[in-house]
Amino acid sequence: MLRIDILTLFPEAFSGYLEHSIIGRAVQRQVADVRLHNIRSFTHDRHHTVDDYCYGGGAGMVMKPEPLFEAVECLRGEIGADHCPVVLLTPGGRLFTQEIAGSYAALNNLIMICGHYEGVDERVAEHLVTDQVSIGDYLLSGGEPAAMVIIDSLIRLLPGAIGSETSLVEESHVGGLLEYPHYTRPPEFRGWKVPDVLLSGNHKEISDWRRRQSVLRTARRRPDLLGKAELTDTDLNLVKSTDLNNN
Repeated sequence: MLRIDILTLFPEAFSGYLEHSIIGRAVQRQVADVRLHNIRSFTHDRHHTVDDYCYGGGAGMVMKPEPLFEAVECLRGEIGADHCPVVLLTPGGRLFTQEIAGSYAALNNLIMICGHYEGVDERVAEHLVTDQVSIGDYLLSGGEPAAMVIIDSLIRLLPGAIGSETSLVEESHVGGLLEYPHYTRPPEFRGWKVPDVLLSGNHKEISDWRRRQSVLRTARRRPDLLGKAELTDTDLNLVKSTDLNNN
């Protein structure tokens, strides 16, 4: 079972999120153990101070190192792992990917620090955390939304978290491609019909159609991914022969 410890200034932000859908079921089934810790609990002054002004001047406040070091060291002692991975969620981190999610899902323990304000004291980044991750090239008010994204992404990879293991293989970004289009009943809605091949019952033709759609969708929407995907000669010829500006 993967244990995830989240250090945050706002544990209430996770209220409800960890109790429902795939995440909630995974926790109930003991596939994952997600624990919230208020960083202010690791302060020792009467105001529970977690931030201070930035040396050298500048706008905003910086998260102090003492509570974060104490929190992580306390958790590592509780877990019994001196080198438990510690992830800092920060816009300055490496871009989170499906591959990173897979590496986290293979761990036994993971500590996540939700940054806030202007960020954390650099000594936290240099001497405490083992990884720094960003979920995109944009700014958030804090690391809590990013933590939820990462938790969702990696927990669904754990055995027993979702009903169908096949769906994991076919999802977007697994194998480097975006997922093919999906359709359900009715077969015709407002004049828009489900592609005939999906109603044919021919599994080989359906599989081939889905592969083509996945390749074309990736080429049109995320061409940057094609360089990382495992493409066949048929896939490459399809991309070359198709007008990608015509949807």
